[in-house]
Amino acid sequence: MIDFSYARAADIDGALRLVAHPGARFIAGGTNLIDLVQQDVERPQRLVDITKIAALREIRELPNGGMRIGALASNSDVARHPAIVERYPLLSQALLSGASPQLRNLATVGGNLLQRTRCYYFYDPGFPHCNKRHPGSGCDALEGYNRIHAILGASEHCIAVNPSDMCVALAALDAIVEVRSMRGSRRIPLPDFHRLPGTTPERDTNLAPGELVTAVELPPSALAAHSFYLKIRDRASYAFALVSVAAGLDVDGDAVVRGARVSLGGVAQKPWRLPELEGALAGKPLSAVDLGQLAATALKSAHPYQYNAFKPALAQRAVVRALRVAAGLEPPPQQEA
Repeated sequence: MIDFSYARAADIDGALRLVAHPGARFIAGGTNLIDLVQQDVERPQRLVDITKIAALREIRELPNGGMRIGALASNSDVARHPAIVERYPLLSQALLSGASPQLRNLATVGGNLLQRTRCYYFYDPGFPHCNKRHPGSGCDALEGYNRIHAILGASEHCIAVNPSDMCVALAALDAIVEVRSMRGSRRIPLPDFHRLPGTTPERDTNLAPGELVTAVELPPSALAAHSFYLKIRDRASYAFALVSVAAGLDVDGDAVVRGARVSLGGVAQKPWRLPELEGALAGKPLSAVDLGQLAATALKSAHPYQYNAFKPALAQRAVVRALRVAAGLEPPPQQEA
C-alpha cells in the first residue's frame, strides 16, 4: 500500500504553498499519474488537488487573435471549443485522435503536457533496468522489444517516446507554456518545454521543482485553412501513435506556400519539428516540390532499432500524406477517435 497525504487547493497561491512539501505532486484529471501510482512507478508523498481552481479552466480569445487555454481545461472542452475548431483545427484534430471520449473528458491540458512515456519497460517495475525509474540502472528497451520506441533524439540511456498527440499539434502551432511558482511566472516555448533524454532521461521536462503549468498560449495562426493531423497506430481507436504528423500550410491565392509547420510524434522523447523541410517548402507551389525527397532528407538522421526499423520510411510517407491532405491535394483518410 502507498501511504500519502492529500490536500485540496482553493487557488494558485495555495497550490504552490502545498506543493512545497517534499515528494508532493499536483493532481487534476489523474489519467496518467494514477496509472503510475498503481504500477508502483510513482510514489508521491502528498497529492495536491488543483481541480477546484476555476481560474485554470478558462479558455479565452486574446486581443491579438490568439487563444489562452487554462491548464485545467479538459481535452474534450478544448477540442470542441468553437474558436479552437475555427482557428486551430490542427489542435482539435490531434486531441480528438487521443485516448477515448471518457478519458478526454477527464484529461487536462496541463496533464497532457506532463504525460510520462508509455515505454513498456518504464511502466513495468518487473524490468529492473530503466534509467527513467532508476537513473544509472540501464535501459532494457535498447535490446528489448523496441517497436514503439524513438528513432530521433534518443541516447544510450533511453529510447522512449513522448506519447502526446496534443503536444505534436502545439509544436506546429508555436505554442507557449505558462508556468508559475513561488518565485514568479515564466513563459516556455513548447520546443523548450520537453527534454531529450541525453544523460538525464529521468527528466522529461524543463519544469523546475514547485512550478505549476497554468496555461498554454497560442499565437495567431495562418494555418487554419490548410492543416491536418495524421495519426498512424496499430488500432483504429484508443492507441498511441507509431508515427503522427501535424502539418500546417499558409498558402496564397496562387497555391504558393508562404509558410509551413511540420512536427512529428511517436519518434522522439519530445515533439520533433522539421525546420529544414519547412524552409524548403516556403515560396514554392506544393505541387512543384518532391515531397518524398524532402521528407527523406528531413529524416536522414533517424536511427532505428531492431524492432522499429520500419519507422523512418513510415514517417516519411506520413509526412508526405499529411502535407498533401493539408494542401487539399488528396482527401483525408478516415480516422476514428
